[in-house]
Amino acid sequence: MDSYPRGALTFPVVDVGPRAGAAVVLLHGFPQDSWSWGPISRRLADAGLRTLAPDQRGYADTARPRSRRAYRLSELSLDVVALLDAAGLERAHVVGHDWGGAVAWHLAARHTDRIASATVLSTPHPAAMTWSLLRSRQALMSGYMAAFQLPVLPERYLSARMHGFYRSTGMPREAAERYAERFADPGSLTGPLGWYRALPLTRTRVGRSRVPTTYLWGNQDVALGRVAAERTAHYVSADYRFVELPAGHWLLETCADEVAGEIIDRVKGSETLTA
Repeated sequence: MDSYPRGALTFPVVDVGPRAGAAVVLLHGFPQDSWSWGPISRRLADAGLRTLAPDQRGYADTARPRSRRAYRLSELSLDVVALLDAAGLERAHVVGHDWGGAVAWHLAARHTDRIASATVLSTPHPAAMTWSLLRSRQALMSGYMAAFQLPVLPERYLSARMHGFYRSTGMPREAAERYAERFADPGSLTGPLGWYRALPLTRTRVGRSRVPTTYLWGNQDVALGRVAAERTAHYVSADYRFVELPAGHWLLETCADEVAGEIIDRVKGSETLTA
């Protein structure tokens, strides 16, 4: 499949690997898209897994609602459920990086009938993040989120500085150039920023993950600190593995082998747990 619908929206999706393999949904972060999963998808396909990597809500011209309410976690999670329905999948393993990780946490807590396991990259559990705000430097590290609530200005500011932003936070040059071109138009960032602008509208807490879960965190991440990362273990009630990597935020681009290996271990380990 190369796309799927949910209501009036249509989501492009990159479908790689054997159709008979265990299905793994790959959810990108901000500001990226499904292209970020290319090296990981190839490694997972070689291991016999099928991967489905959508361009998430706000990133595709055909799935870019204007209302910030449309970007609440509950809606973002239902986009993934719609993907499973369209692909004819009863259950799948979910992997998310950055904001995609927040969606993965929500799915692992609230849609456990459809999620076999979760592998989350960089992003701590939302409750751990909240807990850390008053107990660490996390509030300072997350200060940019308040600035993103402003209209128009964040789009203009970011679009003119994307390449420098990516490079200064550790992204390899080839990927930085590709994304800087992808988000050169300020309008291309309004949908992605909608995820941040929906935060004040979020009232429902994300519960504990109730599926086997692996959490990978780079100890040089400039946006997500150690306190929240280590606190995350309190919010998983199933088999849990925490992996600390000597890396920054862009784990897909800098640690593809390690990330792919952990995903494969989680998928195959989860199948053993439920056998």
